[in-house]
Amino acid sequence: MISLLLSLLSLLKKASRPLLLLCLAIASAMLITLSIGKLYQNWDTDPNRGAIAMPSGALGESYPTPRYLEQGWDNADSLWFYNTTQGSNLLPYDLFMALEQPDSTELFRDNALIDKYRYLPQKPTFFNPDGLPVGFVKDTYQGKSYIGLTCAACHTGQINYRGQAIRIDGGPTMADMPGFLAELESSMRKTLVTATKLEHFTQRVLARNGDFTQKDEVIASLKEWANNLMLYNGVNHSTVEYGYARLDAFGRIYNRVLKHVINKKQVHSLLLLATNKDHSRMLTPEQAARVLEGVDKTIIGNKNFAVIFDRLRSTNPGYPGLSREQLFRLRDLIFNEPNAPVSYPFLWDITHSDYVQWNGIASNAGVGPLGRNAGEVIGVFGTLDWTAQEAGFSLSAKISGQSKKQKRVDFKSSIDLVNLRRLEHHLQRLKSPKWPEDILGKIDRTKAARGELIYERYCLSCHEVIDHNNWDRVIIAKMSGLDEVGTDPLMALNSVNYTGKSGNFKHTIQQQPAGGLYIPEEAPVAMILTSVTRGTVTTPDPDKWIIRRWLDWLYMMASSVFENEIERTIKNGNYQPDTTAQPFNSLLAYKARSLNGIWATAPYLHNGSVPSLYELLLPKKRAGDPENGRYRPNRFEVGAREFDPIKVGFVSSGFNGFTFDTTLPANFNTGHEYAAGRTAQLNGEALPPLSDAQRWDLVEYLKTL
Repeated sequence: MISLLLSLLSLLKKASRPLLLLCLAIASAMLITLSIGKLYQNWDTDPNRGAIAMPSGALGESYPTPRYLEQGWDNADSLWFYNTTQGSNLLPYDLFMALEQPDSTELFRDNALIDKYRYLPQKPTFFNPDGLPVGFVKDTYQGKSYIGLTCAACHTGQINYRGQAIRIDGGPTMADMPGFLAELESSMRKTLVTATKLEHFTQRVLARNGDFTQKDEVIASLKEWANNLMLYNGVNHSTVEYGYARLDAFGRIYNRVLKHVINKKQVHSLLLLATNKDHSRMLTPEQAARVLEGVDKTIIGNKNFAVIFDRLRSTNPGYPGLSREQLFRLRDLIFNEPNAPVSYPFLWDITHSDYVQWNGIASNAGVGPLGRNAGEVIGVFGTLDWTAQEAGFSLSAKISGQSKKQKRVDFKSSIDLVNLRRLEHHLQRLKSPKWPEDILGKIDRTKAARGELIYERYCLSCHEVIDHNNWDRVIIAKMSGLDEVGTDPLMALNSVNYTGKSGNFKHTIQQQPAGGLYIPEEAPVAMILTSVTRGTVTTPDPDKWIIRRWLDWLYMMASSVFENEIERTIKNGNYQPDTTAQPFNSLLAYKARSLNGIWATAPYLHNGSVPSLYELLLPKKRAGDPENGRYRPNRFEVGAREFDPIKVGFVSSGFNGFTFDTTLPANFNTGHEYAAGRTAQLNGEALPPLSDAQRWDLVEYLKTL
């Protein structure tokens, strides 16, 4: 990437003097705009950072206006983070603002429903005049306005304790995104079939004087976006219930990529391979051809997939009229079930980390953060206006390996790369929260001192202790292979084993650390995602004037390369190395990292299968274990924000939340039993199990991190 930048700078040197002066003038204007933008970040200084009280919340909870801890951000920093778009377009803004709940005349955006799905209600502030919840934002793309999600929707937490509330910037959300999206789809469907709802809805939309001027236009748009959401929810339907505080984000990103990459020929072959339970063909050749009639050959995309889905369900002559069960069987041929939900990771220290994501899939060196964040926006509803273009030079085609293809994919999208870079830079100043003794109780320093010695012996080899005030800190990911750590393997297995049709990337070459790899037609989705994000980050913003968009892009790429102090290194830890036969072996592992602020990130383990730090130090009960022993709970409730400062985690019983069953695949609470003497250290030594007193000492020390 550095060589690419140098080549572009060389071209500028050879440019004519008038062109060079024009570029310099525009560059100066751009720098002035950026400077104004930095000042603009400080304009929203609401003293409560937009937070409001919920006197009658979901799950029987109520709380006053939340307070904030010292995390390196002031009021303006938090509000800018909450309300800065990344290019997410869930549905048109006017439709969202006017939509009623499915079985009520209350608006869908009402704070009670927002709290029901554990998102965080906000009051109107300068950056958020409509009082959208934390992480919900108005985005503009190609002259239209949309409701979208920001980083803060998934990475802002809250803890309640005895009538007080604490907001945790960068902490994991308690949200139930699949439940929220299912109810959103239900609201849209109910509006379309209920005359009074539809009439009230269209009147409210038109009264906004926004992007819609005609009633028929409103109804058509509602139908289109309801179908889009139904398709999204159907493709991502999982037999594993997520509940609160978890999401299979990678599975959903993978599926969005496959939907926008697969080509007509590949879909046609899969339609002919689809079979019923009795192994008979699901579609005749004539039906398959009819379903794909008029669909683009190179890029199918979202709209065409919606057409295909409708035709597959249609009982009109010539169409197959597939049942729900048949559609899911067909879904599994094209996509992968996102059945490995994991806890939302916390964001403090992310910019100081060498590798990120639970299985260390993403390097943080160079432009790695930009690619990672672009992939994230693909997953949270970035508009992907990818189209097939004639062969010819294109920077995105070159970087994504398509330079020799007869057609190339143009990666035009709503993804705001400049904002992604700004958000990553903003996170450099975010620090982990310190245990608030004035709210959660004093730390027993004598017990904590004993716990520190236990931590040094049992935990330090994987979880390095850092100073969160040290600007030069580096968070080293210590990888442990699946067999070594013993935790639920499904997320890591899916990241490697999930495959899909590579579309236009078939037989392109992708550069890996060990050399180039050809992408086969049926390829690991991790490979396809890498090519897609490379194409995305090398495609300037289509909403800007052509010279401005390229200067912005150059600035963004240069700052990503030269301001990123994380060096490219090999992974640390005990894991299987990549080989020519298994080029993604190293992803069959999970990452350990520094535990500063760990007290504020329950539930624990990567899949959220243990409710508290104390219970994390207990063993998993196995056959033959004594009945009167202490063990990790097999079932517990999730969803409450009320905190347990003794065990250190959220309360996990006594309310009607989501029942987390650890006996189900993806939910296993096995492994990471170092304190129980059942999991060996990195050096292969299994230490003796801790006594109960030692567990409590260690928990007390963990509060201090």
